[in-house]
Amino acid sequence: MNTTGFSRPSLKTALETWQEVLRKHDLPVEPVWIFAENLIIEPSPAHPGSFSFGFQTRFSPPDEDALALAYDHFSETAARMVFYRLGSAGTKSVCILLCDSWFEEKGPMDGYERRDDWRISFRPGHAGEIPEVKDLKRWIRRVKRDRAFHDFDFSMTLEAIDEIKMHGRPLQPYERMSQRMLNRLRTILHVPT
Repeated sequence: MNTTGFSRPSLKTALETWQEVLRKHDLPVEPVWIFAENLIIEPSPAHPGSFSFGFQTRFSPPDEDALALAYDHFSETAARMVFYRLGSAGTKSVCILLCDSWFEEKGPMDGYERRDDWRISFRPGHAGEIPEVKDLKRWIRRVKRDRAFHDFDFSMTLEAIDEIKMHGRPLQPYERMSQRMLNRLRTILHVPT
């Protein structure tokens, strides 16, 4: 029973609303969904001390059901979910699904369109391209820490998607470490997985 005053819609309904928001802002309505591993943050050559953003789906492509799994997992929480557009890639919008109570204070002045009855916000962003990176070295060398905090730091990882598929939920940090240690022991002892 939901006593928090909101009810999440189906993913289909939320996506239809997201496309309406994009259409209203004259942005491409066909999304390319990415996850944390798909986002590429690099030092900006044009502006020292700042960063530029790109994306890739070649080296760690999301599974077809990844968005549905992330949406279902985020829907189990009371935290605000955000449909967030990073930019355009040709005729498509590059989008990422976020979720955290940190977004509760974000509103129109911050570029967020709120649906409080769903506890979902939509951030269409500005028109503009985000480059698709196809160079493996750039993806490997992407910045993963030691940078300013950003909205998209609340995205789902593909690793968590895999954990949901295998274990029914994302693992805790100690469980991930235990799993890595077991895998290393299996490798050392030549034990098949």
